[in-house]
Amino acid sequence: MDQFDYIVVGGGSGGCVVSSRLSEDPNVTVCLIEAGGEGKNLISRVPAGVAAILPTPILNWSYKPKGSKGLNGRRGYQPRGKALGGSSVINAMLYVRGHQSDYDEWRDLGNPGWGWKDVLPYFKKSEGNTRGADELHGADGPLSVTDGQANHEIADAFLEAGRQTQVNINDDFNGPTQEGIGKYQVTQKNGERCSAAAAYIHPHMDRPNLTIYTGTTAHKILFEGNKASGVKLGGKHKGKITATKEIILAGGAFNSPHLLMLSGIGPAEHLMDHGIKVIHDSPEVGENLQDHIDYITAYKSARKDTFGMSLSGTVDIIRGIFEWRKKRTGKLTTTFAEAGGFVKSENTLDKPDLQYHFVVGILDDHNRKLHLGHGFSCHICVLRPKSRGYVRLEDANPNNKPVVQMNFLEEREDMDLLLKGFHQMRQLLEAPALASWRKKELYTAGVYDDAKLEQIIRDRADTVYHPVGTCRMGADKVAVVDPELRVNGVEGLRIADASIMPRIIGGNTNAPTIMIGEKCADMIKTT
Repeated sequence: MDQFDYIVVGGGSGGCVVSSRLSEDPNVTVCLIEAGGEGKNLISRVPAGVAAILPTPILNWSYKPKGSKGLNGRRGYQPRGKALGGSSVINAMLYVRGHQSDYDEWRDLGNPGWGWKDVLPYFKKSEGNTRGADELHGADGPLSVTDGQANHEIADAFLEAGRQTQVNINDDFNGPTQEGIGKYQVTQKNGERCSAAAAYIHPHMDRPNLTIYTGTTAHKILFEGNKASGVKLGGKHKGKITATKEIILAGGAFNSPHLLMLSGIGPAEHLMDHGIKVIHDSPEVGENLQDHIDYITAYKSARKDTFGMSLSGTVDIIRGIFEWRKKRTGKLTTTFAEAGGFVKSENTLDKPDLQYHFVVGILDDHNRKLHLGHGFSCHICVLRPKSRGYVRLEDANPNNKPVVQMNFLEEREDMDLLLKGFHQMRQLLEAPALASWRKKELYTAGVYDDAKLEQIIRDRADTVYHPVGTCRMGADKVAVVDPELRVNGVEGLRIADASIMPRIIGGNTNAPTIMIGEKCADMIKTT
């Protein structure tokens, strides 16, 4: 079969949702294209498997951005999921929507229908929260949301440290108030990761009207005149397929703009430099790249009840494997970032501008640098950074990865806020509640001078895995997509992933991307 009503390019969170919802109608045919595999691997189903996936090419595109002046010339690292489920197969499974006002800002930027009251129904539609339904939560959606069950003692000590330093405790970051620290709810079901694929695609792979091509890459969107008509494929299903209704891109903040440019939609001069015929001059394709810049501080610990590299730590893991295989409970259900929260750098602010992820082990350089012994870590990230990067073509070869420039900490305001956040985080981690775990602070021990701290931060800070914005939504002429997610300048083409966000939200981006997929599918159905 080489003709379908709808073609969805990219099996990440947005693509899984759109494909599943469109194929609910037995009268339409849907083809979902994914470069990776089915996302059913054991290592992805075990929540703690993220520790092995994050630093390796397992289910992972493993992007390496260009060197950034703000990071003292370092290239950084951008792990992104490569399987059905996309980055929801390799993330920390935290269910966070962001601040309600983030969506009102989207609306006020010229995107009617994207305010908080507009998007809330789609969050609720997707959500299957084990706490039950209420005004802000859904209980019947396909995405299983639950309280974490690993519950390391040190995560409770982190909350007690908050009480000791006058930080609010919050048991629902998606409730009426975001501010405070607490334990994250997670996208898990019966002790397994509930990726977007596990929620939306795996239960429906036998639908006769849903065709899934894994191990297959999209090389180019094909056009008949001004209308997107098909996709040229490489990999396992090499060839050409056509769409009678629409093509929906869901490759994420790096791959969606990359495919647009390969297909002739993007900055005209840049495309012509690479010998690509211009279908539509869209100068903002690949621009407006935003991400949460993040710094992790870590402590060695004399206690051995956290994850760590030791004989006792190995024994604990082996026991955890047996328990997980038998009961789907225990140590391997951890997200590692079991606790965290949202705080303000200044009390006068109307919403948090910083976020914590508290990790029950030492996390260094995306787990690419390992440390003997035990310890704990804490992320501090800037929720609404001012710095902007870009995505561009390396060349016209679709098999080559895009050029990614994050430009982290290029804006002084981001650096100043990260320094403030570091000091607040250190005060929290030095509270008495964590005293029995603290042995030695890594990298910043004894350093209190801001100039020295700044250099350490620039040497070690990097992404917390939330790139967005490269196919900006807006009502203005230069926006890449309109508020109906239709690509401007052509017909029959939409985008349903985090690349459409005009501003990064103040929180983790997987739940909002799933919401975008739900809303996109609904808009297509009602067109």
